[in-house]
Amino acid sequence: MNTRIELNKATLENNILLLEATEIKTQLQDVEAKGQMLVDSDHLAFIYILESGDEFVYASLPDSIWPHLKEALDKEIKIELKLNNEQIELVNLIDELSYLLENIKDNANYGEEMENKVVEIFALA
Repeated sequence: MNTRIELNKATLENNILLLEATEIKTQLQDVEAKGQMLVDSDHLAFIYILESGDEFVYASLPDSIWPHLKEALDKEIKIELKLNNEQIELVNLIDELSYLLENIKDNANYGEEMENKVVEIFALA
């Protein structure tokens, strides 16, 4: 079974953007960043893929934290996940996000609401 966590808290510490979930319903062990992202247009979120043992963990990056992601993107700040009192670098997140942003802009396949929100927050022209 795969787990989904909602990363709804973002703080900047020591030039690192720390993302964390306020609630995780399952215990996650040996979490590794996979360096890949998906789009969840229905929930206006980007999904960063992690792995914990033999299951995938889908870390949801909802539109409420996109302004923080934009700042990290603009300033090339490292992004990490704070989980179980440890920090995990979300490798490739900036590259994956940049790729997705370019694909979403002017692309109706992601839905009008997703496209408009991405263009608005990430100031895509």
